[in-house]
Amino acid sequence: MARKVRLMQSRTEATRAPNWRQACALLLAGAAVLLPLRQAQAAMNFCAAPALQTSERTNADPGVKALVSNVQAHLNDQPHALAKLHTEGTLPHEGIYDQSVEAEKDLDLLRDAALAWRATSDDRYLKLVDRLLYAWVTTYQPSFNPIDETRFEGLILAYDMTASALPVKTRNASMAFLTKLANGYIGQIDAQPRPLKGTFRNNWQSHRIKLIAMAAFTLDNRKMINAAQRLFVEHIGDNIEPDGSTIDFSERDALHYVTYDLQPLVTAALAARRHNRNWLPEKGADGASLEAALNWLAPYAAGSKTHEEFVHSSVPFDARRREAGLPGYSGQWDPKNATELFHLAARLDGRYTPIALQLAPTPPAWLAVCLPLPAR
Repeated sequence: MARKVRLMQSRTEATRAPNWRQACALLLAGAAVLLPLRQAQAAMNFCAAPALQTSERTNADPGVKALVSNVQAHLNDQPHALAKLHTEGTLPHEGIYDQSVEAEKDLDLLRDAALAWRATSDDRYLKLVDRLLYAWVTTYQPSFNPIDETRFEGLILAYDMTASALPVKTRNASMAFLTKLANGYIGQIDAQPRPLKGTFRNNWQSHRIKLIAMAAFTLDNRKMINAAQRLFVEHIGDNIEPDGSTIDFSERDALHYVTYDLQPLVTAALAARRHNRNWLPEKGADGASLEAALNWLAPYAAGSKTHEEFVHSSVPFDARRREAGLPGYSGQWDPKNATELFHLAARLDGRYTPIALQLAPTPPAWLAVCLPLPAR
């Protein structure tokens, strides 16, 4: 009897063994299938915009409706992708300035189309993203001029929101493009002698870091993310004084450039925040921080301080723009020029919400849809 029991047990175990091996094989196969899907997910999740429920779509927020309506008017637009963009240091009608400005509208449309798709789940908007995105990432050749390329923020946001739903061809081309863009900028900065000088410590560097950070977080590339954080902290020390004033203010004597310098850094910090990294109070070598710079600008944005723009600028191009009659290059600074900056900052820290709302009761449409609520 004991022998029979042992035989039955060994048969049962023999049967279980292949079943267990089959189960393991199935699990491993499933993991192999899921792995590329996981890698295909963009990871920054910059925009918190949820898909609207069917019941909400008819009564959507006016900002959402306006954005969706605007995108709908461009559903049949063909891409205006160029191999090169150039607006930095040039005036309207010079060189390829006008063509570049026209082409750059695609980059904002990309972002808005992705938001429209996220809000409505309407595949027409996803197809528009796919068409524009593929055209740009296969046509444009990075110049690594951050002023010319800063608007690629819109392209990165569009990819971040749609990556998992894009055709493989578009997704792979986009990943290759963003990898090339971010690594190119990291290499460019790391090749510079220290301490950094010139455009590697002013607003240009802020725009470089924004593009690096956004690409790094959306690709979820650990090496790039570490480089982005390292370069962000280094730049805070190079660009911002302990009192919160910036190198751009001392060079340009203009709050226009303080805003232009800080907005990309706030955007980079928002990308980091979605990964539970708080860059707002991060201190540079001299004890300065992005928070201190925003606090320095806040009284001007609130209207309790005023400033005459570009009076003592050391950059000749500022005088050219003033003589050409471009708005904002002479006279008193208009606080409304910091509207988007403070609405972005309010998404990092609720203390900036009162200033943001004073400047404009509603944020720019894209931001209202992307990050509907300020930080608490």
